[in-house]
Amino acid sequence: MVAPIYIELALAISVGLFATWLVSRAGDSSAAAFSLTNHVTTLLLMLFRIVGAGISVSVANRIGAGDRDGASAIARNCFAAAVWSGAVVALVVVFAAEPLLRLMRAPPDALPLATAFMQAMAVAVLLDALNTTLASVLRANLFVRDTLKVFVIANCVQAALAYWWVPRFGLPGYAAAVTVAAFLALCLHLLFSRVRLGFVPRLRHRARDWWHVDLNVLRPVLHVGIPAAAENVAYRLAFMVSVAVAGSLGGDALATQAYVLQINYGVLLSSLAIGLGVEIIVGHMIGARHFKSARQLVPRALALGMLAGALVAALVALFGRQILSVFTQNPTIIATGAMLMWCNVLLEPGRSFNLIVINALRAAGDTRFPVLAGAGSMLVVLAGGAWFLCDVVGLGLLGVWIAYIADEWLRGLVMWWRWKSLAWVPYARATVRRGRVTKAASDR
Repeated sequence: MVAPIYIELALAISVGLFATWLVSRAGDSSAAAFSLTNHVTTLLLMLFRIVGAGISVSVANRIGAGDRDGASAIARNCFAAAVWSGAVVALVVVFAAEPLLRLMRAPPDALPLATAFMQAMAVAVLLDALNTTLASVLRANLFVRDTLKVFVIANCVQAALAYWWVPRFGLPGYAAAVTVAAFLALCLHLLFSRVRLGFVPRLRHRARDWWHVDLNVLRPVLHVGIPAAAENVAYRLAFMVSVAVAGSLGGDALATQAYVLQINYGVLLSSLAIGLGVEIIVGHMIGARHFKSARQLVPRALALGMLAGALVAALVALFGRQILSVFTQNPTIIATGAMLMWCNVLLEPGRSFNLIVINALRAAGDTRFPVLAGAGSMLVVLAGGAWFLCDVVGLGLLGVWIAYIADEWLRGLVMWWRWKSLAWVPYARATVRRGRVTKAASDR
């Protein structure tokens, strides 16, 4: 279950690293613009995540309860919701790119590049919303190998086109490569959805699947998705403050942050893959009322994730200077980035708590606690700590990363206490009851 997800994520991150390397050849300003745009578009996609965050859990719950028709209805409504939310985000990307980047305190040399790149990504943003929905539905039905096939094909196409177009057209060339690959992925996802699940939105015979949303069917998705999206929005906003703080230090600091963060996506891969797998499996267990099995699964998964994260982070830090030299020859960036990679050895075990335990709580129906308990830490420790340690104390990027470490560990330990206390069990039972009510209503 976890292995195909791991390979899929590893491929996506590898393509991201490849893109960062391609862009860095045009200069550190291009790399900074690339990083800024990715941060802003990720924040904007939180609108879609309201639906996306609840898809896997809701579909897995229905399958675990034996309600295939209910799972199919949820999938269709989520697809339509993704069309609407993706379109809204794409319009924002086109018409509000420059103001949003100015809010991020984009350096003057990076702002024009970032604006053009962000606007060129508009169609890809819409396609990403649709692809994420269909991939989540397939994973929830345990067809993880099919989503892996799609990612292998699409990302290979993206890498090949980017290698050809980025040197000629710059960042807009990369946006074009992403768009073509995303459209190919959508076609393949629709094909697998039809073959495996008998589900495919059609423009001629099932046009309503592209736009009609039934809120009654979508309610269990929103029950999970709204708190999950709120948590992600809170984290992203706090994280964006830290990026803005880094941006205020100048282009070199922002480029350092961009390179290290991109490399760290590979470090957190193990915990992220385990967390996604745990979310789906726990969702099935809750739907089938196997609460004890779910309780026993999470500690084992967490131990594996923490160990893997710490070992990979240490290995990357050991070769940090050599890895960074692939992207830049700036000695200041290499020295600072290598130091931040050693900070990441402390960061990753704490991040494992959040990637694994929060997903388990969400799958069990305990969706509000992670938001309420985590928002304070994100605001005070992550955002406030990054500003205080960087600007007031004068630690620079090191201060930003100390704030990252403190926030991840504080939130992670609180989430672990929540799971061990079994406070999620009443929410799991309520999830089962809601599923029965929904199924009974649909059978009438």
